[in-house]
Amino acid sequence: MFLLNYLPYVIALGIAAAIPGPGIAACVGKALGSGFRPAFYFTIGLIAGDLTYLTFAVLGLSAIATLFSGIFILIRYLGAAYLLWLAWSFWRAGIDPEKIQARQGSGFWPSVVGGYMLTLGNPKTIIFYMALLPTVVDLTAVSQLDFVMLAIATVAVLLAVVVPYIALASRARAFLTNPKALRILNRSAATAMAGAAAFIALRE
Repeated sequence: MFLLNYLPYVIALGIAAAIPGPGIAACVGKALGSGFRPAFYFTIGLIAGDLTYLTFAVLGLSAIATLFSGIFILIRYLGAAYLLWLAWSFWRAGIDPEKIQARQGSGFWPSVVGGYMLTLGNPKTIIFYMALLPTVVDLTAVSQLDFVMLAIATVAVLLAVVVPYIALASRARAFLTNPKALRILNRSAATAMAGAAAFIALRE
């Protein structure tokens, strides 16, 4: 792979990560309740979860992709439907500050494990690596160097996206509890989700 070949993955991951979902909501809750440092530890766990799914995708889906391409068509449409459901949910309600609770445990390991377990059970993350990743990365051609580069890109993109959220949550609580500001954030997220759903469904 040439360096520019990683760009579609970086863009796709950046968009997916920037859309507020369970991971972002949990990070915001962690930052609101415990401050920046525990939320950053939580983010490390989120990133570790993404790297786990990336590893599974590269090791497992590359073989499956050549034999069961029809399965990915089904997954793609299911992923698009799920994103449309998320878009509708965020348009109607989105992140509700009254429902955001700080998670138990603010130390390093409790926070990291909490973030990791949340990512492993996050349908949005699963759908990204199952449905969208094969459309932007040729999994049958990923070398060891490609995998390392994809892993580095994953860490960099997720840090660039999540850290501003937790910094904002830990320092600007008034913004995150302002109904008008939250409505703009939620509806912007809903629009982005709907656009992502259309991209997944219409992609050849």
